[in-house]
Amino acid sequence: MSPVCSCYWPILSLGLQSPHAAGGELGPGYAVTAGRRLRAARGLGRLALILVGLLVAGEPRQAAGAELHGPVSAGQRPNFVVIFCDDLGYGDLRCYGHPSIATPRLDRMAQEGMRWVQFYAAAPVCTPSRAALLTGRLPLRNGMCSNKRRVLFPDSTGGLPAGEITIAEMLQQVGYRTAAIGKWHLGHLPEYLPMQHGFDSWFGIPYSNDMDRAEEAPRGMQAIFEPKSEYFHVPLMRGAKIVERPADQTTITKRYTEEAVRFIRSVDKQQPFFLYLAHSMPHVPLFRSQSFAGVSRRGLYGDVVEEIDWSVGRLLDVLVETGLAENTLVVFTSDNGPWLSQRHHGGSAGLLREGKGTTWEGGMREPTVMWMPGTIPAGTTTAALGSTMDLMATFAALSGAQLPTDRVLDSVDLTPVLRGQSTGYGPRKHLFYYRAYELMAVRVGPWKAHFQIQGSYGTEPRQLTKCDPPQLYHLERDPSERFDVAAEHPEVLEEIAALVEKHQQTLVPAKSMLEN
Repeated sequence: MSPVCSCYWPILSLGLQSPHAAGGELGPGYAVTAGRRLRAARGLGRLALILVGLLVAGEPRQAAGAELHGPVSAGQRPNFVVIFCDDLGYGDLRCYGHPSIATPRLDRMAQEGMRWVQFYAAAPVCTPSRAALLTGRLPLRNGMCSNKRRVLFPDSTGGLPAGEITIAEMLQQVGYRTAAIGKWHLGHLPEYLPMQHGFDSWFGIPYSNDMDRAEEAPRGMQAIFEPKSEYFHVPLMRGAKIVERPADQTTITKRYTEEAVRFIRSVDKQQPFFLYLAHSMPHVPLFRSQSFAGVSRRGLYGDVVEEIDWSVGRLLDVLVETGLAENTLVVFTSDNGPWLSQRHHGGSAGLLREGKGTTWEGGMREPTVMWMPGTIPAGTTTAALGSTMDLMATFAALSGAQLPTDRVLDSVDLTPVLRGQSTGYGPRKHLFYYRAYELMAVRVGPWKAHFQIQGSYGTEPRQLTKCDPPQLYHLERDPSERFDVAAEHPEVLEEIAALVEKHQQTLVPAKSMLEN
């Protein structure tokens, strides 16, 4: 039980109440190639789980806010590039106000595209955040979260369930070539690797770069603050094969970039592509190539971010050189907020409260830039609400791909915002802030209500603490969440409480895949 007074709001701890099979809510009607489905069903009784899901699923549900568009010819389908950083803070880019980290290419990307100031990850830590982006679903729907083990580790035996449908699988159905480059962290065993989830190829590491610490590495924080690649036996993989162990992390950002450039240049211009580039950095331990050593006034952390900035610029240049720029949507964002406990090796959330691991704004609101010349109005900043989960519905709308109709999605089509045709908060009307299976907070318009709070990585409160009454913040006037105005606005809390009750009526959490 939580240590502080009980809350009178609807039950927020969803735990493992009435879980479906590990794949979440499965049902009839979504085509995946027979070969992939058969491969996915092998091992660990997955076929039985899928069949059970088919029997217990309710009526198919359309993604909230998403519209299925008519057929799009292959020549018209846009390319998609998602650049996903690791632990980058809201305040870590010059175009988001950082005074000593120079990010000229991302600043230019924002000048030529759209800067989002209210865009969110779906979770405050790595594994659930990545699962949410690729599936368009809250992590507790597919079991990619845990109240005990917040992410997957090298000794984990679980991963993204075979029954989940990723953006890559969705786009393959309409002819896309797909590639994953960088950090995966959705299961390192063969049945969970990217090739089993719709990616034609993968080059990267299977989990976080601070895992698999070598026996001979210094104990404690010395290995983090004075890092060497040999301190961490993290494998670098191509497909299912390990090509280097330990991975030379000093060149990993550069090699990811070179791999991405080769992929873009190799694709037939008549075939659309989806590139998922998930950088290992700036997660600790921090590494950068020799050409970026000592370039930033922010020190090592700044060097790392400035190399990522170079990487972004390199990809945008290649898209322009190949004539693909106007037919390619590029999304730059991060998986969660900065790891503040890492001191000068961690980033900054700017004026936002707290960081990684928490459901305060600093833990989940991300610096996000989208770029597509000729489609996205140049030099725009939007206050619309957005989530990494929305990429699935947005990509479906732009490509003509069919969204899954046999499960609940939490994805909203953001194309009206991208085209400059939406005002206010845009198509997304609310956000749910989850810490694993715990619903911690809800945002509706400018209002954010905290039902439960908990610190992370040493910050207070150390234990899950219910709020009675809930705390209420006006995020437009108080983005730092300093002034609780619950007493002045009981009607807002009533509205949000009703939304929570409706949300929970259709929510069936899946068994955790992180506790195997």
